[in-house]
Amino acid sequence: MAVAGSVVVLALFVVSLFAPWLAPYDPSAIDLDRVLMPPSGDHWLGTDPLGRDVLSRMSWGARISLKVGFIATGIAILIGAVLGAMAGYYGGWTDALIMRFVDIMLCFPAFFLILAVIAVLEPSIWNIMLIIGVTGWMGITRLVRADFISLKERDFVLAARVIGASDLRIIFVHILPNAMASILVAATLGVAGAILTESALSFLGIGVQPPTPSWGNILTAGKDNIDIAWWLSLYPGLAILVTVLGYNLLGEGLRDALDPRLR
Repeated sequence: MAVAGSVVVLALFVVSLFAPWLAPYDPSAIDLDRVLMPPSGDHWLGTDPLGRDVLSRMSWGARISLKVGFIATGIAILIGAVLGAMAGYYGGWTDALIMRFVDIMLCFPAFFLILAVIAVLEPSIWNIMLIIGVTGWMGITRLVRADFISLKERDFVLAARVIGASDLRIIFVHILPNAMASILVAATLGVAGAILTESALSFLGIGVQPPTPSWGNILTAGKDNIDIAWWLSLYPGLAILVTVLGYNLLGEGLRDALDPRLR
């Protein structure tokens, strides 16, 4: 499973990195003489309602998806790792305060919380990445907290305290690197979730705004022309499906490889 996921993730990297050379046309070039053309030798995945090449737009959309996935997940990991480390290491009222805040955040459906925030802010790719990141850290906080509760009683942590290491040094130099396996798995799965959330927001028209290509807003054009342009729904939908499945398979494979309890 990990190998299959790795192949998909690597393919996505290659497509996003070489999008300017792989895309046969300008993704924003409008050609009203080629509106809603089916897949052909000139346009392998057809054209959209403005005559733009779908393959070119999907190639550039892969770059958008990758950027959103990594930056949003990075924000979530940064917030979650810091709060989880503080809760697990210090315990007591610090732990209680942080975990009650986590419980409160988990009471709100994440997608509707994102919609509420976007209603206040201007929908843009940077706001989307920030919002997905700041609403997706709760699970990582719980995961890091559990690892810290277990690791802080180990002999190497006691030895660090004996030689006078500060709390910050113990947390970030001694304990956190030993919790990176769990964080890496969570990050891999988080990228898939961020890509799916961005696609859903773009499909609703409040994510990445046209003319910037995104798999979600290509799907929106497919919804409006589902009876006469099946390719606008099929190909972006398959791209989202395969990408999310690839990251999930990679995350599951990493968990099996890095977690000794599963061996």
